[in-house]
Amino acid sequence: MKDALIAENICKRYGKGSTSVIALNDVSLTLRKGEIVALLGPSGAGKSTLLTTLGLIRPPDSGRITIGGQAVFENGYRINPTSFRRKHLGFVFQRANLLPFLTAEENVRLPMEHDGVSSRISTARARELIESFGLTDRRSNLPCELSGGQQQRVAIARALANRPELLFADEPTAALDSSLGRLVMEMLRDVAHKHQNAVLVVTHDTRAIDVFDRVLKMEDGCICSQEATKSQ
Repeated sequence: MKDALIAENICKRYGKGSTSVIALNDVSLTLRKGEIVALLGPSGAGKSTLLTTLGLIRPPDSGRITIGGQAVFENGYRINPTSFRRKHLGFVFQRANLLPFLTAEENVRLPMEHDGVSSRISTARARELIESFGLTDRRSNLPCELSGGQQQRVAIARALANRPELLFADEPTAALDSSLGRLVMEMLRDVAHKHQNAVLVVTHDTRAIDVFDRVLKMEDGCICSQEATKSQ
């Protein structure tokens, strides 16, 4: 597998002086194309901070981040993070966060249209993704007409609209029951394995741990262990 992301010696601190908190303490990791990785740990361990730092949503204080062979952070951003995120990264969160006044198809089309993709191409891509997630008969439905699991599938489709190399998911099954949660995790695994994306999932849900290729565990801002799952 080729490396999709390499993070080296990432540090992040909140606050100053005696009240400051170390959120990330010299974290290094690699994400490879075609694998899905779980990031586990107790609340406050630094999981979400790491995800948003690797996803170029908030900069680290120090360290180096390389994505697709390109150094994107080293003593500051080397690229425009907003533009880079839109073209190369996808995000799925605990809530689907779909725009309530747009249909499922229109929600998936939205990021492509922001990038200037023509209506014809964005419509074809959105319908392809919606079909791949088993939602063809729901493409004209508004979010309020979809179940929680269906909304999250639309959110994943939207995250994949611009064909990102990396997909970050922060507690994507927290609002779902166990069966729907597993379905969403299996879909994320298929995204990694079938389309050669690198997928990093922050989760507390260990019931579907067999879905993952590797498991990273965090404590106190550090990755304290990593291991391949039994499926590997």
